Amino acid sequence: MNERQPQNPWYLNKLVGLEVGPTGAQFGLDPQDTDFAHAFSGQSIVEQCMAVKAEYLVIWAKDNELAYYNSQLVPKALGLGERDILLETTKAAKGVSLPVIAYCQLQYPTYLLRTHPQFLMHSIDGQQILGRVCFNSGYLYHIKQVVDEIGQYEVQGFHFDMMDQGFGPPYGCWCDKCQALFEAEYGHPMPRRIDWDTGWEKMMEFRYNTSANFERQLSQHIKSNWPGLSLDFNYHGGPPCAWEVGQRPVQHAHIGDFVTGECGTWAFGPLQTSLNALFLAATKPGAVYQMVMQTGARMYHDTTVRPLVDLRWEALTLLAHGAQLTIVDKTAYDGQLNPVTYERIGKVFTEAQEKRPHFGQSPWQEVGVYYSSTSRDWHGRESPDKYQRSFVGAHRALTYSHIPMGVLLDENISPRKLENFPVIYLPNTAVLSAQEIEMLKEYVANGGLLLATGLTGLYTRPGQPASLSNIEDLVGGKFISSLPDLDNHISLPALNDDLSPISAEIPSDWPFLVYGPASVFELTTAQGYGHLYRPHRTLKQRIGEGNFSLPMSSDEVIGPAMLINNYGKGKVVYLPCSPDAALASEYRTVEPRLLLRNLIRYLRPNPEIDIAAPSYVESVVTHDPSDLVWRIHLVGYVSPPACTGPGRPHANFVLPSLIEDLPMYQVRINFNRPILGVQTLNSDTEIRWSDNEIILTVKDIHETVIVKIND
Repeated sequence: MNERQPQNPWYLNKLVGLEVGPTGAQFGLDPQDTDFAHAFSGQSIVEQCMAVKAEYLVIWAKDNELAYYNSQLVPKALGLGERDILLETTKAAKGVSLPVIAYCQLQYPTYLLRTHPQFLMHSIDGQQILGRVCFNSGYLYHIKQVVDEIGQYEVQGFHFDMMDQGFGPPYGCWCDKCQALFEAEYGHPMPRRIDWDTGWEKMMEFRYNTSANFERQLSQHIKSNWPGLSLDFNYHGGPPCAWEVGQRPVQHAHIGDFVTGECGTWAFGPLQTSLNALFLAATKPGAVYQMVMQTGARMYHDTTVRPLVDLRWEALTLLAHGAQLTIVDKTAYDGQLNPVTYERIGKVFTEAQEKRPHFGQSPWQEVGVYYSSTSRDWHGRESPDKYQRSFVGAHRALTYSHIPMGVLLDENISPRKLENFPVIYLPNTAVLSAQEIEMLKEYVANGGLLLATGLTGLYTRPGQPASLSNIEDLVGGKFISSLPDLDNHISLPALNDDLSPISAEIPSDWPFLVYGPASVFELTTAQGYGHLYRPHRTLKQRIGEGNFSLPMSSDEVIGPAMLINNYGKGKVVYLPCSPDAALASEYRTVEPRLLLRNLIRYLRPNPEIDIAAPSYVESVVTHDPSDLVWRIHLVGYVSPPACTGPGRPHANFVLPSLIEDLPMYQVRINFNRPILGVQTLNSDTEIRWSDNEIILTVKDIHETVIVKIND
């Protein structure tokens, strides 16, 4: 066996790289088509990599249908003839010291399923689930054989893609192998329906462990034969997905050498770019994480190329967050490379490398936003948006308000991680264990600041009502009931006391919509602020005949809009409503965002840094405590108005407009300590500064403000 063991893994100290492969997915590929990939050339790809200054190359060795090397196991693309793309690539790359990583797709192996249907997942009623491979079926042996073939080439690692168990029902496999393994593990048969009882909890655990065991065995196989090769698994379970695909974030992240995840404005909207970066960074803090973006305007498999400004926006957003960046280029159907695509990639990579010294510093994160995979599983269930919307909205609120944030995950939470954040924010974290609540109580008692919304702490792991004494003690109120509808309203009074900052810029005594889950509390030790209203219902709606699809106006007051509770040395603000969910709904009014901003500033009125900028500008703050240097990355997302016409075939996707023009905007940055010096990277940025304030006019998609402050 090849025992290549470089002194340092290739992925350390790398910034930008390419993934290149042909695609026939959008064209309806016929494996007998000799035109497909016939112009695919390893030599040309390496030459382009060097031209655009790529620091590594992920080359397609195997997709779901074909191999691009001389395989005895996977049918090769007929258009290649006797040519071996993997050999061409590794030979050319060796001469220029370019690390080559072999791309290998795991799911949907159509070539194999034509002869081995026993590898397919099975539904509860025993029907084959077309295209989806069961990871307990014996399929692992085949993939190990494929790996053994690829490992004979001079590659530096493996990148495994499509490590999912489907993106929708039935959320499990009931093949004979799975049933036998489940019964051996748990001592009783697999559940025969999705009933969300304790049996289903074990089913979900089995599903997660199936993915992890497959990954772990594949990793062990590679490391035992090629200790020097890296491996990573593309994570399809970023914030949008988790239990559906059978991947738990932290469990998955710790199997490979580093964690990889995708962006995709085509599916989740532009702001998901930074959220995915923050999410992946939290799965394995301090380790390398790789973010993948596409060149196509629609998604990975189209042959368009985005405007340069649009590519710069996404790339620089990811780099500012500390990610390693991989840009995916899918070739033309015949395998040719698009020169315009590489011209633009080259400009992006050149800029990234020029700015390299300003990426990768320690993030400054004032607020830790809690992501509960347990709430996602058990409160969200078949409608994960019930939980997900609040998490996404929390990120949106803080990003629009320029409050630096990080992500905390329930899988790897600890008291020490909580202590890293001045403020902890729990957006509609419905399911909290007794251990989590005790950790939070200790955090607040020691001086921590806690913001919670929606139904936080009101449910148990199976999704049933919880014993509420612990959460009620923490928030200073007694739970009465949950509201059945989402179109709830709150109002805030005009006050001149210490609470007045909470209602800044929000009209007083005006019920505004907070579209999301809500509950009614009675005050015990907490101070109440504002009013929560139930939604009005018409006569027809009251008897179940009316239309509930649109929000109604407010009706009577049924409880406080928020509870403010002193607990030990700290403070808790609990909103039994969901302004964060509203921000990720179709009713994105400004007041919920202003409220969340105001609450953070009420809890922490004198932050180290305060940034005022337009909401379309994202700010990322990093600092180096050793030399008291702060960096504020500013990335502007300004695109022309656009919408999709009626009857679009892909109406379920978000289709954001593409950025065509450079933005121009003004930013004010205040520090709570004296400023010793200020520098910007762009020469045309207008800047003036005084003792603790900086005012800038930025005229580019990205700017980095480097600030030296006094100790």
